[in-house]
Amino acid sequence: MSVETAVDSFLRHVSVERGLAANTVSAYRRDLAVYTAWLAEHELTDLREVTSGHVSEFVRYLGQREESPLTASSIARMLSTVRSLHRFLLGESVVEIDVAHDTKPPKLGSRLPKAISIDQVAALLAATDGDEVQQLRDKALLELLYATGARVSEVINLNVDDVLDEEVVRLTGKGDKQRIVPVGSYARAAMDAYLVRARPLLSVRGKSTPALFLGIRGQRVSRQNAWLIIRAAAVRAGLEIEVSPHTLRHSFATHLLAGGADVRVVQELLGHSSVATTQIYTLVTADTLRDMYTTAHPRAR
Repeated sequence: MSVETAVDSFLRHVSVERGLAANTVSAYRRDLAVYTAWLAEHELTDLREVTSGHVSEFVRYLGQREESPLTASSIARMLSTVRSLHRFLLGESVVEIDVAHDTKPPKLGSRLPKAISIDQVAALLAATDGDEVQQLRDKALLELLYATGARVSEVINLNVDDVLDEEVVRLTGKGDKQRIVPVGSYARAAMDAYLVRARPLLSVRGKSTPALFLGIRGQRVSRQNAWLIIRAAAVRAGLEIEVSPHTLRHSFATHLLAGGADVRVVQELLGHSSVATTQIYTLVTADTLRDMYTTAHPRAR
């Protein structure tokens, strides 16, 4: 089977049979374009000709190529895609062995998520105060992101019906897994103001849509729009740091754990499949406590 045919079969499999999100399939396609180009340069036109040595050489190439060497995390992600392809081919009996199975990704450095302080969050949210339509929408968007710890994709994909009542929303996360997350009083007030005073005015500007958050033309707010809204608020708040939608998610988790929340409760709220993913936030909290101790205790230094 040619490389192109194998890749096309794999992409159909993950899209149709496994039902992966369009963004995930697109990421697979981009990664495999790099892989197939490398195979072509090495005159490997049939994946049955590929050996474990070739896969290891490809991984080394990614970190050493002259035009744009990849970071360890990007290499690990691309290797994961290549592994998925070869595992699929083994399952389809196209190849007799999985040549990518034993290839090791580069070691990842320990990167702690970047959270901002409670005061900085308050300043960011205050920067969206106002009675204009867009201000009411931006306020509701940011308050909901911080109140729920949701991914930006989860919030922009919300429909009005996903606001189940005044106290909870239904979020749809990775793999179309749904979870119910409570909403605090500040976010509830901001949502009420937006739904009553702003969304009706935005909805008449475009085609009828169930989307919760609407742009100025009445269409669903895009991921890029959400980023721009947050960055503009950060500038108005005078925050001299980069703030993204994920910053609010990190801050949500860090502030909950610092306030005494159980890590498994935070795991459920964030929609993490493994508690190990959530536990990285406990390291952030421990670092904060250590810094406070070092600063405050007279015999700490």
